[in-house]
Amino acid sequence: MLFNSSVFLFYFLPAVIALVWLSGRVSSFAGRVVLALASLYFYSQGDSGHLVLLLVSTLTNFMLGARIQGLGSLGARKHWLMIGVALNLGCLALFKYLNFLSGVVADAVSMDALRTHVALPLGISFYTFTQIAYLVDSAGGDVKEKSIVDYALFVWYFPHQIAGPILHHKEMMPQFAKIHRQLPDGKMVAEGLVLLIVGLFKKVCIADTLARYVDPVFANVGSMEILDAWTATVAYTLQLYFDFSGYSEMAMGMALLFGIRLPINFNSPYKSKDISEFWKRWHMTLSRFLRDYVYIPLGGSRRGFVWTLVALALTMLIGGAWHGAGWTFIAWGTMHGTGLVIHRCWKHGGFSMPGWAAQALTILFVALAWVLFRANTLGDALDLWRKMFGMDGIVLPAAFRSFETFGARVVLSPVITGMELAYMSVLLGLCMSQKNIHEWWESTSVAPRRRYVAAATLLATASMFYVSSEVKLLYWSF
Repeated sequence: MLFNSSVFLFYFLPAVIALVWLSGRVSSFAGRVVLALASLYFYSQGDSGHLVLLLVSTLTNFMLGARIQGLGSLGARKHWLMIGVALNLGCLALFKYLNFLSGVVADAVSMDALRTHVALPLGISFYTFTQIAYLVDSAGGDVKEKSIVDYALFVWYFPHQIAGPILHHKEMMPQFAKIHRQLPDGKMVAEGLVLLIVGLFKKVCIADTLARYVDPVFANVGSMEILDAWTATVAYTLQLYFDFSGYSEMAMGMALLFGIRLPINFNSPYKSKDISEFWKRWHMTLSRFLRDYVYIPLGGSRRGFVWTLVALALTMLIGGAWHGAGWTFIAWGTMHGTGLVIHRCWKHGGFSMPGWAAQALTILFVALAWVLFRANTLGDALDLWRKMFGMDGIVLPAAFRSFETFGARVVLSPVITGMELAYMSVLLGLCMSQKNIHEWWESTSVAPRRRYVAAATLLATASMFYVSSEVKLLYWSF
């Protein structure tokens, strides 16, 4: 069941809101129980085959957390923390990387019988990282949880289940405890509806329609030319942003309808003027996790300049591997790690450049890296890069010079027209210059907010024409 499906929007979500509000009039605990069970049902509709795994993972980590929290010795806490982290990472590695590793071995020894075909559980990367953070915070004495129901709600909470954001126990539990007889604040509900509708519009009306310029090129890299390569790269750069940020805003919006505020996951990342700023704006809860639980434990910037560079590179390598089991994701993480290292050296040397040039260079680097993220193989990514920079020769299709009826439709390539090129250029320009929905909301007074609610209603009307249960989130498989 997807956020952009009619079943979810018109049946599941309204029913859960009503049940939680009604049960909350009985007690806060009853409201949390209903929300936890509804979240478990939501997961079962997406991946019933791995429901038992989610239950076992939740119970195991709750018991490990309780064990860690009950120990007085820091050494004993660290011992059990290592056991917990090892179990979580082992489970993640089994389901996410076994097929990849078995394929590498099978290719090395030419034995296809060694290949495995283990299905990837829905959301395993997100609920694994969420629970690792919980165990680390437990060992640090930052959290205590005595209720299995409350812990299950923290892990299962359906708005963040499929694609995050990655949550921290201490920022969510005080909010869950406030599910009571009083309905959510009117302003919170209004903001939630706006975020839900704008996110839906970004997902179904923009991201899903951009797929037509992306999928044909990446499926047939060898037959494409320079214009196709650039078109697909720019289109995917936009598609991934509008898809993931739209889904995140839908999650934030529906959470606000329950009186729960999720952390912002995107803050206009394409406005960034360097790669470090990009990672402070893109998938912000993952960046926070990698900083707090990978980069800082590795030593961060506390062990000298050279080790800082090593820690940056290793952190992004781990981040790339987390995204997917494949050489393309490892290369993507390595590329971003290299970019962060170069940027740190650039700053260390006291160099600078004009803001417009820095922003252009950053978006170019990010877009080129997205080629690795989207390509089926490393070979496809290299082929597309070669075509983008004319290394295979610059061949503009004959259709580039053709005009359709009345000369109004210039066909630039098999996958794009002049009007569509202008559309993508406008989208990219807006992403690189204008306020995002969160900035707009915070900067307006009450009266303008009413206008935005009206505008969001119009967006919702347009989105209804595109609502589909077939088009999955791009991050569905992570």
